[in-house]
Amino acid sequence: MTRLVLILALVLALAVPAQAARLLSQLSNDTVEITSSFDGERMTFFGNIVPDAGATEKTLEGPFHVIVVVIGPTQNRVARQMTNNFGIWSNTAQVEFLNFPSYFHVLASGRLNEITDITTLTTNNILPESHTLVVDSNDWWRGAVFGQQLVRLMTEQGLFGVQENGVNFLSDNFYSARLTLPSNAPPGPYLALTYVFKDGQIIARKSEGFAVRKIGFERFLALSATQQPLFYGLICVVLALFTGWLGGVLFRR
Repeated sequence: MTRLVLILALVLALAVPAQAARLLSQLSNDTVEITSSFDGERMTFFGNIVPDAGATEKTLEGPFHVIVVVIGPTQNRVARQMTNNFGIWSNTAQVEFLNFPSYFHVLASGRLNEITDITTLTTNNILPESHTLVVDSNDWWRGAVFGQQLVRLMTEQGLFGVQENGVNFLSDNFYSARLTLPSNAPPGPYLALTYVFKDGQIIARKSEGFAVRKIGFERFLALSATQQPLFYGLICVVLALFTGWLGGVLFRR
């Protein structure tokens, strides 16, 4: 009888969530404008961890950990391997990754492997390598190798990154994180995913969007190149002719 009571108590304990929590978060700005002088933009993510609606507790007790994942526009991306054959470089193999982010950055309040386990990090796409698992190929080994190299190249370009000290707690429940978007940040819709952890489990999450867009003459060129390629080509030819003529006039003097 005692053993049965203990088993029932264990089942009930597992069925009850660790702690009902809700995340109140906000971004410093919801639009980043790219101009000819754009050299990056600093963004701030901050929020407060409060009891869920209907909870009896007035405050929540930690300690908590927070991970903020910023994802840029996604697209199918092809990674190619170039081989030197008799002095000629050519593509000998390639792997296509589906819905691969053009920008990916992780801000955390501690070491990722100390916040939670690898399974939780992978299934929630918190690790950069988790986005290389969806490939248009049955060769998983080649996909893993090409994916690792693709993440390395994106990291070297400043488009991928992990900051395990990027989130700071200003109080037990209030956090703040700062991220500097690089000058080569691709335009498009971005998504900021915030996860709150306690004892290795996700107890709250929230997603917020913001946009990176070109304005002015840069926007005109970008739209013309994609929507009116013939008109864009004519403008480039006219600008090249004008630049050549102007250079000739200046040097003649």
